[in-house]
Amino acid sequence: MPVKKSARALAALLVAGLSLTACSSGDSTSGSGGSNDAAAPGAQALDQASGVTTVEFWHSMTGKNADVLNGLVGQFNAAHQGKIEVKAEFQGKYDELVAKYKASVQQKGTPALVQVYDIGTRFMIDSRQTIPAQAFADKDGYSLADLDPNIRNYYSVGGKLASMPFNSSMPLLYLNADAFKEAGLDAAKPPTNLAELGDLAQKLTKKDANGQTVRYGFGAAIYGWFVEQLLAESGTMYCDQDNGRGNKAGKVVFDSAQGAQIVQWWADLVRNGYAANTGRVTDDAQAAFKSGTVAMHLESTGVLRGYTEAAKFTVGTAPFPKVDANSQGGPVIGGASLWISGPGHSDAEKRAAWEFEKFLTSAEQQAAWHTGTGYFPVNTKSLDDPKDKEWVAKYPQFQTAIDQLKATKPTPATAGCLLGVMPQARKAVETAIEQTIKGSKSAQQALADAAKELQPAIDGYNSSVG
Repeated sequence: MPVKKSARALAALLVAGLSLTACSSGDSTSGSGGSNDAAAPGAQALDQASGVTTVEFWHSMTGKNADVLNGLVGQFNAAHQGKIEVKAEFQGKYDELVAKYKASVQQKGTPALVQVYDIGTRFMIDSRQTIPAQAFADKDGYSLADLDPNIRNYYSVGGKLASMPFNSSMPLLYLNADAFKEAGLDAAKPPTNLAELGDLAQKLTKKDANGQTVRYGFGAAIYGWFVEQLLAESGTMYCDQDNGRGNKAGKVVFDSAQGAQIVQWWADLVRNGYAANTGRVTDDAQAAFKSGTVAMHLESTGVLRGYTEAAKFTVGTAPFPKVDANSQGGPVIGGASLWISGPGHSDAEKRAAWEFEKFLTSAEQQAAWHTGTGYFPVNTKSLDDPKDKEWVAKYPQFQTAIDQLKATKPTPATAGCLLGVMPQARKAVETAIEQTIKGSKSAQQALADAAKELQPAIDGYNSSVG
């Protein structure tokens, strides 16, 4: 699931130091997202290698997720004993890992394989330190058809797969079915757009005898990711150049009529007392829903299992709401993907990393990953695995996510925005939401100011990478 990032620090990191990173490799195509067969060694690279080829693998998984990942690493190593050994190394949260990766580039000591979160995609491409997954697939004639088309869409540039999807998530609307029943409503008939959600939020809001609100109809963390999702649901771009998918994005366009509608809707619900304002801290918003203080809630698929186990009420799920009845878009994938480093690594290391990527994204292993963690399987055949079917039967709320993704048409809007300073853009939108809630600015003005203030960072980043 998406994790709240240290956005200011990461944005500064990307702008300040990427020029050195981008110039450290003479092979510009290897970072373009396009195919470069010459940079992707064939199977003979391992056949010709002597001894054990070690793959240093940096990741950001913790807790149960780390346990499952380490189990998969162990299985792979056992199957390739004497030939390949993957060494999984935790490097901190996503933003901390990217900072360490940049330092490793400067020190010419990158890991052979690295897990990078979704909004780090533009940075990784511009670093020119990696070999596109497409290059390996083209070299082998390896089919990528089993990858979910929307997940593949996010990590593709120019129609070519830049990195291998691994842990994917998407947004859902969570419901307190007991609160719906108490209010004389049917959780099986959830809201489908913002107007309907607002109407139900009013009906689900409950006050005690003293007029104090004891349950809000709606609540979500002030998190820019949700605005990105709602814009995608409306079929609207977040940044120019077809969300940075045609050419490199030169500005954000979230200050559109749809963007203002979304932010004003959110602020009005809070100001009218129908939505809780728990601030930017995700844990606080999650706690409000689990405690029953909030009846409807926006969050990632990644929390579904935890919610069903922690809540003392029946947890329902519904597709992420559309902006209005005419919206033709869908959700944007969250999570992270795997990148294979090029410069400074032997052909055997590159090839071994690719073999590990294929293993992790196979139907069987993605089923194990899905059922062990709750992340959405990137391989469509995983959902046919008997163990996976059993898991979905146990947690039927997840079927909502399956149906939602299947119903989404891959487009530039649903691919999400590729922007070098995306973490800073999220923070700017969060500030705009807060300003609108306070009433210091209208949603349109707050977003327009955010876009204007962000422009120097975008220009600085783009000029640094050429």
